[in-house]
Order: sequence, then C-alpha cells, then structure tokens
Amino acid sequence: MTARLIDGVALSSGLRLQTGERAARLSARGHPPGLAVLLVGDDPASAVYVRNKVKACQDSGLHSVFERHDATLPEAALLDRIAALNADPAIHGILVQMPLPRQIDPGRVVAAIDPRKDVDGYSLLSGGELMAGLPGMRPCTPAGCMKLIESTGVGLRGTHAVVIGRSATVGKPMALLLLQADATVTVCHSRTTDLAAHTRRADVVVAAVGRRGTLTADMVKPGAVVIDVGINRDERGKLCGDVDFAAVREIAGWITPVPGGVGPMTITMLLANTVEAAEAAEAAERSARVHQ
Repeated sequence: MTARLIDGVALSSGLRLQTGERAARLSARGHPPGLAVLLVGDDPASAVYVRNKVKACQDSGLHSVFERHDATLPEAALLDRIAALNADPAIHGILVQMPLPRQIDPGRVVAAIDPRKDVDGYSLLSGGELMAGLPGMRPCTPAGCMKLIESTGVGLRGTHAVVIGRSATVGKPMALLLLQADATVTVCHSRTTDLAAHTRRADVVVAAVGRRGTLTADMVKPGAVVIDVGINRDERGKLCGDVDFAAVREIAGWITPVPGGVGPMTITMLLANTVEAAEAAEAAERSARVHQ
C-alpha cells in the first residue's frame, strides 16, 4: 500500500479563494479586513514565516500591516504597540510572531491582545471557548489539520486518534478538536512509555513534537491517516517533518508531506480567522448603530 498524499497546497488554494471572496464583500461594504503582523528580532525562520503571511494577505485581498522591531525592543514598548492596534478599527487581527527575545514574556504579549483580534487563537478566552465547545477563534495549525483530515473523507466519529505532542499551541487544541469530532483521543508526549503501542492502534496520528524521525513505519497502523506538523532539517539541510515520510507512506492510507502539507493550511486558517474577526466587527458596529 502506498498512502495517498493530502495536498495542503491544493486544499489551501481553494479555501483561500473563498476567504478572498468574503474579504472582497467586506471591502465593498467599506470594511476591508486588516491584519497586523509584528516581528521582533532577526530570527531568519521567523522572517520567512512573516513574509509568507504578509504575501498571503495581499494575495487574498486583506489589508496588512507589517512591523519589524529590533531585538532589543523593551517589553513595555511592544505592549504599547499592541494597545494601539487593539484600538485601531482598521485592524481586525494581531499576530506577534514567536519566538520573542528573552526580555519579553510571551504570555503577557498574548494576554495583551484584544480577544476579538486574537486570530492566532492563543488567548485564554479562545482556549476556554474551545474547551467548552463554544464558537470562537481556533488555533490556526490545529484548525488546518482538521481541514486536511476532513479532505480525505475519512469520518472521525468512533475512530482512535493519537496526538504526539502536548503544546498549548498545537497538541492540546488538536486533541480537543478531535474530541469535538467524536474521536477517542490519546495524547502522547516526551514522558509517554512505549509510544509505538499507542500509535499502532491509531486510525489517525498527528505528529507535532518538532523532532525528526519521531514516527516510523513500524509504529503506524496500515491505512491510518498521518498528519505531520513537524518542521525540521535533515543532515543535508533539507526541510522535513516529524514522520519518516518515505517509509510511513508505504504503510499509511493518507499522509501529509513536508513541505506542502500543514504549513499552507496554517496560513490559510490565519486568513480565515482574520476575515471572521472583521465580519464580527462589522456586525457589532451595525448592531451598535441600530441601538443608538
């Protein structure tokens, strides 16, 4: 068996067309969606990620503001800038690229962003809404993973899903989204004993630990859906994921490549969240006028 590829580039292209249409309708009504992206420091990988996000905004008809700050920027200055963007009605989403320099507490930065503009889905409010099963902003990478799984046509109800990784940005929200889809979910991590015993029983595996070679062919159930969230480099400097792609592809039923799998979908969900925030802001403004 050779697994079918889950093409994140193709899937994201279609979704971005839909997002662009929603953005165009908002712009025609005088409410162009706006995303502010803040980069602090000169981390090369972060610069690439930010450039891709800004370009995606422009391609989809979203208004984008990109600010690059020196690595010595004080935390107070960054918080002041976030406060100004919170108050700016032209900005509907605020994204502060991680990681941040050590003098800046990422928790304080996330807490400073207006939850209505938390298009990364990292705020305590967003996390609480996800936990409670309420509508709200979903973290972009887990939301993108769910779209990738849905695109296979494999129903999640009653399946066994394993998430490898317990981060607050991917692993935990991924598990919650799978639970909402009626999967039975096991969360594994660095302290899990006999990881393979869990993954061999899984109909769906999401690998999100950032360590090359975490999931090998002998750890995968034949026909399983494998989603690779990892971003690593091999010994030749080539981009790769957490999954031994060539070997696992011969066992799994569906698999995402790296690159070209989860990455494009993460950016796509960021755009969708920004448009959703702009639509909510327009609705709130309309409601306020009616009740004046």
